[in-house]
Amino acid sequence: QLQLVESGGGLVQPGGSLRLSCTASGFTLDSYGIGWFRQAPGKEREGVSCISSVGGRAYYADSLKGRFTISRDNAKNTVYLQMNSLKPEDTAVYYCAAGPLALLAPVGYDYWGQGTQVTVSS
Repeated sequence: QLQLVESGGGLVQPGGSLRLSCTASGFTLDSYGIGWFRQAPGKEREGVSCISSVGGRAYYADSLKGRFTISRDNAKNTVYLQMNSLKPEDTAVYYCAAGPLALLAPVGYDYWGQGTQVTVSS
């Protein structure tokens, strides 16, 4: 069964950090572009960050640059999203996706995870 599984979400206070993981089973991630997306209640799904398969080039939504870092560990078949200085407006369900290209738009991806909830609140 081919699937992506996100983990690492939870409740964190403003200013705190979380690291999300996206792990694949049934296929290897090293030949895929990986994107992280989020969706808050009542809002459209938006691109957070993505990383290419070749060269590991990383891209970020302009509003998140400097706070979030994407990385990949091909040996562990996992992509990470390190989130620092979290704000209440970062509260959302976070999804990862795998596809032939690394895109910040939620299109063109072949596989999606089920999402992990991130809640930033005091």
